[in-house]
Amino acid sequence: MTPTSSSNAFDSLRALATPQGEVWIHRLDLMAQDLGLDVARLPITIKILLEAALRNVDGLRVRAEDVDRLARWDAKKKAESEFPFLPGRVVLQDFTGVPCVVDLAAMRDAMKALGGDPSRINPLVPVDLVIDHSVQVDYFGTRDALGKNATIEFARNRERYEFLRWGQKAFKNFRVVPPATGIVHQVNLEFLASVVRVDATSGKRLAFPDTLVGTDSHTTMVNGLGVLGWGVGGIEAEAAMLGQPLYMIAPEVVGFRLHGRLKEGVTATDLVLTVTQMLRKKGVVDKFVEFYGDGLSGLSLADRATVANMAPEYGATCGFFPVDDEALRYLKATNRAADAAVAEIYCKEQGLFRVDGAPSPEFSDTIELDLGDVVPSLAGPKRPQDRVALSAIKSTFRSALTAPVKDRGYGLAEADLAKSGTLTRDGKTTTLGHGTVVIAAITSCTNTSNPSVMMAAGLLAQKALAKGLSVPAHVKTSLAPGSKVVTEYLTRAGVLAPLEALGFDVVGYGCTTCIGNSGPLPEDVTKAVNDAGVVSAAVLSGNRNFEGRVHPLTRANWLASPPLVVAFALAGTTDLDLTTEPLGKGKDGQDVYLKDVWPTQEEVARAVTSSLQPEMFARSYGNVFDGNETWNAIRTGGGELYDWDAASTYIRNPPYFEGLTKTPAPTRDLAGARVL
Repeated sequence: MTPTSSSNAFDSLRALATPQGEVWIHRLDLMAQDLGLDVARLPITIKILLEAALRNVDGLRVRAEDVDRLARWDAKKKAESEFPFLPGRVVLQDFTGVPCVVDLAAMRDAMKALGGDPSRINPLVPVDLVIDHSVQVDYFGTRDALGKNATIEFARNRERYEFLRWGQKAFKNFRVVPPATGIVHQVNLEFLASVVRVDATSGKRLAFPDTLVGTDSHTTMVNGLGVLGWGVGGIEAEAAMLGQPLYMIAPEVVGFRLHGRLKEGVTATDLVLTVTQMLRKKGVVDKFVEFYGDGLSGLSLADRATVANMAPEYGATCGFFPVDDEALRYLKATNRAADAAVAEIYCKEQGLFRVDGAPSPEFSDTIELDLGDVVPSLAGPKRPQDRVALSAIKSTFRSALTAPVKDRGYGLAEADLAKSGTLTRDGKTTTLGHGTVVIAAITSCTNTSNPSVMMAAGLLAQKALAKGLSVPAHVKTSLAPGSKVVTEYLTRAGVLAPLEALGFDVVGYGCTTCIGNSGPLPEDVTKAVNDAGVVSAAVLSGNRNFEGRVHPLTRANWLASPPLVVAFALAGTTDLDLTTEPLGKGKDGQDVYLKDVWPTQEEVARAVTSSLQPEMFARSYGNVFDGNETWNAIRTGGGELYDWDAASTYIRNPPYFEGLTKTPAPTRDLAGARVL
């Protein structure tokens, strides 16, 4: 069990030939042979944690006994001792990432004050910050909404953007993806993630699994690509940035077996809402969920990412899909063929590659789902785990109106059920009652990364427009793609124009409505809803719908697939059963039903295949860090040190390093301390 050296624990380091040249890997089988253990039985997530420990053995941060203990992970026994985990990289978003960069800037000042070289202060692992949480839907329903919202975004966030622009230029190992590029998790999935990283800083080209932590809970989305990562707080993220391990208890791993295939008319959104409901009931808090079974072969990578994204909603640390042929196909389709070649050889060599028919790992517990049992669904009206079949939306909503608030209802009296208001615009009067849709938003990383549901929304809009349907004036519509690639393939498929004709113009590339950046509602809509006292609704393709999160005025909030967002926008209300009641009347005066405009799986697949090309990803991400001219024009000063603004109430030099000396002061007893 004695490692031969701190950099070659258990004599595990060996060369591996790849199409991209020779790399070195820390072989799990050699480590297991040294310990007399069988690691083939381990869940793949545990193997990835084990490789990270093995690779980083230095006798200080990670010890050989840490590796030994983790290698003996027991599926039937809850671990009690901690082990160190050193992720390969860190991903930040613009709100939660700012404090991390502020602390780095403060460290540089402290280094300078002590007579050192401040340029030595940099992240020790690669850090990417994606600006995606700042854009708000102020303008909508017009072709120029994107540009106008971007202009307001830069004006509102000037100070923060100046600081981050300085950081982009000042720090090594730190990159910033500018505003109006995409949502952090989609950019991570489509561009930043490599599945297997190759690093040459040690002198050898060392290959290892791509692992990360991020300062956003939905960092878990990248687990759909076989990249292990999850959301953490700022302190943990900073520790990882500075090369310090995160200490964690070896997790229980719940195996989720998928089998069968999704039925016609069922989307990945319906699947994730079903999985979320099941795992919430199961109880997976602080646990890993690892998906397995032959059902995975029928799920696209984008479908898997949809399920992995909502791990925070089902309570797990992560929802992991192993690397397999579909993951390799996705890498190639998104312009990362070189990454795919290395990932295939590495993962197969290390026992991290999934193949149908292979023995299942040993799991702490298991749960299973026949994909054929999934039905069209929404979640709400107050929680993401409260899945409701599409056919039951009307009855569920009406029951919620009079249910007690403690039972997630609205506590209305019977006399209040008949309340309604009116909205008059362009000479046309509309009645607004309970369930009236005032926000319909295709938004959020959960679904905008998935070409099948985005294309389905576009095809539904195309069919609805051909029937003569339109969106009522009281509905605020918006389309916030997760990356520019989405806009490009929707345009190429000829479905962006129909979406725009229904009011779903692109309003920005960011989280928007899903995080509450839905912007103000038109004044006449606000007045009508407030005067009538009705429970108005939002329908969004997001991942969270807690009351008050989406918009203060929308008390009922429903999570739905992008095509269902368009459908409910057309209907103008959630107080109906779309499986039996019409969306509205067509230009021929006849009722138009959801089934009349819903695209088939074959239509969606044909549109995706003909419209989505690797070259789109090459164009969108080819100059991703410096392709925004407005961002590039931001003036920054200070050079290697940040020029703090003493008048700022937002970005301040923290006092952590005041009085810092080269020689630490001796430790003293604490006196007079009390519990807060």
